[in-house]
Amino acid sequence: MNPADVNLYIVGFMGTGKTTVGRAVSQKLGFTALDSDHEIERLQGKGIPDIFAQDGEPAFRQMERTFIESGHAASRTLVACGGGLVVQPGILELLKSKGVIICLHASIETILARTGRNRQRPLLDVENPEERVRTLYAAREPIYKRSGTIILTDGRTLQDIAAHVLRAWRRDAPDFARGPR
Repeated sequence: MNPADVNLYIVGFMGTGKTTVGRAVSQKLGFTALDSDHEIERLQGKGIPDIFAQDGEPAFRQMERTFIESGHAASRTLVACGGGLVVQPGILELLKSKGVIICLHASIETILARTGRNRQRPLLDVENPEERVRTLYAAREPIYKRSGTIILTDGRTLQDIAAHVLRAWRRDAPDFARGPR
């Protein structure tokens, strides 16, 4: 595979900027930009809050797995992954078999500021969203740390973050393209 064609997967907790950064980076690479959550909503014909309410979180997690397994092109695609996607058993290994993974990271305070106004996050539709963010973050952080290059998004411009993501992808894509040793 040509390193210039290697898919890029952006993972990280909700509110770290995956979709926004993904759009900016995909434009620079000339890649198709997909957001796993948006693609699932499109395919299901309903929003994630409705999927959670009607089908449950386990059904949604299976939809995420199916999307990663077969719901997108095998090259020249950037996927902004839902925050919980990578924490599912086996998904990190699956992603690593499909392309380069970069993890966006932000402080709890930044995440709370970015997600506080959004009612489209069913996992935060609870009495104490801050406590929920802290609990989920603590549970997911070890997996995020194993996923790939970690890029901090706190207090940085979109251009700066996108440039850092591009550098990391360009560094890692040739290794992926060479395949397993």
